[in-house]
Amino acid sequence: MFADLRYPIETPPAPGKTIEVAPGIKWLQMPLPFALNHINLYLLDEGDGWTIVDTGICDEGVQKIWEDIFAGELDGKPVKRVIVTHMHPDHIGNAGWLCRRWGVELYTSRTEFYYARGLMADRSEGFQDDALRFYVRGGIDQKILDEIRQRGFGNYHTMTGTLPLGYRRLIDGETMTIGDRVWQIITGSGHSPEHVCLYNADLDILLSGDQVLPRITSNVSVHPMEPEENPMKYWLESHEKFKSIPATAFVLPSHNRPFYGLHDRLDYLIYHHEDRMDALEEACVEPKMAAELLGVLFKRELDSFQMMLALGECFAHLHCLMDRNKIVRTLDDNGMYRFQTVDAAKIDHHEHDKRDDAPIMV
Repeated sequence: MFADLRYPIETPPAPGKTIEVAPGIKWLQMPLPFALNHINLYLLDEGDGWTIVDTGICDEGVQKIWEDIFAGELDGKPVKRVIVTHMHPDHIGNAGWLCRRWGVELYTSRTEFYYARGLMADRSEGFQDDALRFYVRGGIDQKILDEIRQRGFGNYHTMTGTLPLGYRRLIDGETMTIGDRVWQIITGSGHSPEHVCLYNADLDILLSGDQVLPRITSNVSVHPMEPEENPMKYWLESHEKFKSIPATAFVLPSHNRPFYGLHDRLDYLIYHHEDRMDALEEACVEPKMAAELLGVLFKRELDSFQMMLALGECFAHLHCLMDRNKIVRTLDDNGMYRFQTVDAAKIDHHEHDKRDDAPIMV
C-alpha cells in the first residue's frame, strides 16, 4: 500500500564510534536495557566544537562509551551545547552529566524540560491510589494490578541523572544557528508533549527524534497523570504538520536506521492508527472494557509492564474516538469504564492492521 523506505547506510556505528551521515553530522548509538536495545544520537559540527543531540540513559556504561567518543571522535574539539528532543530517559538521561562534564547549556522545549523535572521529583514507592485507579478503570485483572502496584511508579530518576537547573528554550517555528547552518525548530506532540525536531533546508535533513521512526511506531499513551488527555489527536495532527517538510528529506531518527521516504512513512503512520481506531469501533458494538480490547491492537501476549503501556495506547485510541463522537464511555458499578460504538449499524467489518511487536516506550 505504501512505498518502501530507502536506507542508504546498511550497518550502524560500532560502540564508541561514529559514522558521518552528511557533511558535519555524525551518527552514534548507545545501548538500552530494553527490547528496543539502542538509541541513535547525533553530533553536529560547529566548526570550533560540537553540538550533541540526545544523550542516552544515565548509566556508567553509557558514560564510558561517551568518554570513548570524546577521545576518538571529536577531532580534538569540545562539546559546545546539548540538545534534547524530549524528556524520555533514553533521550534526556545523561543531559545533566554532559552539561556538567563540558560546562555547557541544555537546549530543549519548555514543556519537556519541566515535565522531566517533575518526574525527577517523584521518588514514591508503590502506586498512589489515584494512579492505580487509572488501571482499575481500564479493567486490568487483580493479578496484574498487584504486579503493577509492586513495581511502583516513581522510577524515572533511576535512568535520568540530575538535570541542570536552567535551560535554553527551543520554540516551534523559530530557528537556531549551529555552526554556519540554520535549523528550523519543529515540535510535535502525542508521544511526548512538546517533542523537538530540527530541519536544515541546505542539507535537506530532518533530525526526527521519536516523532518519525521508520520501522516501529512510537508509543502514544494516556497516562495516570493526565487520565483524560487525547494524545492521539495531537499525534495525528503532528504527522500532518510534518508533511510541510519536503518529501525528499533525509531523516535521522532516534531508533532504527536513517532513511528516505518521509511522506510515505507519515502516510503509513496515519493510516495505521486510523485503521486501529476502525477496529476498535467494530469491537465495541457491545460495551467493552479497555483491557478486553488489547487483543484488538496487539497480537502477542503481554506481560504486566507491556500491559501498562498497551492500556495507555488503547485509551489513547479510544479517547480520540470519543472526541470524534464515534464511541461513548460509561462508568459501571465496579468503577470500570465501558466503551461502546455510537452507531453500530454503520460499521463496515473488514481486516485490520494489528501490531505484532509489544508496546515499547521510546
